[in-house]
Amino acid sequence: MKEILREIGMIARALDSISNIEFKEYDLTKGQYLYLMRICENPGIIQEKLAEMIKVDRTTAARAIKKLEINGFVEKKADEHNQKIKKLFPAEKARNVYPFIKRENDHSNKVALEGFSELEMETILNLLQRVRKNVEVDWEFVKKGNKRIY
Repeated sequence: MKEILREIGMIARALDSISNIEFKEYDLTKGQYLYLMRICENPGIIQEKLAEMIKVDRTTAARAIKKLEINGFVEKKADEHNQKIKKLFPAEKARNVYPFIKRENDHSNKVALEGFSELEMETILNLLQRVRKNVEVDWEFVKKGNKRIY
């Protein structure tokens, strides 16, 4: 078996580390930029959907969102039809920093895919989406309290 997941993990950790260092000046730490990016791209998203999108548990998402809210990046607003549902919106501070986050993301993609043809990039994307879908099955299973059998 090839060490594909190790390679994916090393790439993800390296890019996350770069982003955490570069976004420190904006008071964004420990992957908060991921939440911020998704909230900016999906204004009004609910916390549970955001957690699912980023592939973290609800408690982890709640902590990150709370910090973003305290630091003035995110606003929670009650749903107009159901006051119990809180929707997440980017505050002005988030809207101001989002273009920088987007540029960093675009730059990282450009660097990572340097020298690849359009066909190769499409192939990588398709293969990684298949890997993600396979992993999501286990993620959902374990998230519900089940144990995988090795």
